[in-house]
Amino acid sequence: MGHPFPLREIARQAGLSEATVDRVLNNRGGVRESTAQEVHRAIADLDRQRTQVRLVGRTFMVDIVMQSPERFSTAVRAALEAELPSLHPAVVRSRFHFRETGPAGELVATLDRIGRRGSQGVLLKAPDVPEITAAVDRLAAAGVPVVTLVTDLPASARIGHVGSDNRAAGATAAYLMGQWLGDRPGNVLTSLSSGFFRNEEEREMGFRGAMRARHPGRALVEITEGQGLDATQYDLVRAALERDPQIRAVYSIGGGNIATLRAFEDAGRECAVFVAHDLDHDNTRLLRAHRLSAVLHHDLRHDLREACHLVMRAHGALPPAGPTPPSAIQVVTPYNMPSPAVAG
Repeated sequence: MGHPFPLREIARQAGLSEATVDRVLNNRGGVRESTAQEVHRAIADLDRQRTQVRLVGRTFMVDIVMQSPERFSTAVRAALEAELPSLHPAVVRSRFHFRETGPAGELVATLDRIGRRGSQGVLLKAPDVPEITAAVDRLAAAGVPVVTLVTDLPASARIGHVGSDNRAAGATAAYLMGQWLGDRPGNVLTSLSSGFFRNEEEREMGFRGAMRARHPGRALVEITEGQGLDATQYDLVRAALERDPQIRAVYSIGGGNIATLRAFEDAGRECAVFVAHDLDHDNTRLLRAHRLSAVLHHDLRHDLREACHLVMRAHGALPPAGPTPPSAIQVVTPYNMPSPAVAG
């Protein structure tokens, strides 16, 4: 097995003779399996301790840039701050740049300011548009690693992405929707905050594909550009309900769920099934009140921890690793809600 440690150092760590360690490393035999395992554990311990030494005293200033409703950016901030102790002995300090909506040029200006000022890394949730991609490329050229969070910018020079498998999430929502609606008639309202967020587009494609395959007679009615904000979301939902008297279920991809439910109530309509995303403070209250059928949740704390690790690896403070796997999708109902510490 490859390793950078001298034979003497491994022997000292394992409490064995150099001759025994040499036999294990060169597969010469004559050594008990338990002794061989001690040698391999010693190498793993040395590697871990070397990593810790590289991290001691290191401070990483990371900028978190997000276009998102306040309820989600608050959840991200809480998840990051909860994870900071687990990153010790390194110290991660964070600067937050949050906005709910606005032109892409404002996000570009923020990213360019960060590039001029300097940063050890940027965690970014932004629309997938050419000007944002160009701004990420400028950061990369300036030596600032960018990790996309929740929604990806695959054509950019970002070093990695953390988040769930959004197509699988959308297909999961379709499975639940079909099971719970059963044979009852009715159309399904799909609600996106914006068509420019890749994660929402992929969720919608996963949902639409699975519904078409499993329930081809069920019509889907799409609304978009509510930005996940209650004020704009209410008007979009109310107009959709007036146009289509057959809507009786909702797949909320982009949020604004309090406003969506209020629109149903004001129209005197029942929402038989309501599947949403993310255990933010709004959805947590709605789920506890049984006003949502289920929330598709992934662990934001895991995402933020992985994002920080990617930044550290970009600076050589952690050893290289393979691709970051997607976060696991959890179907949360009022009866299996994670504790606040786990929910992030």
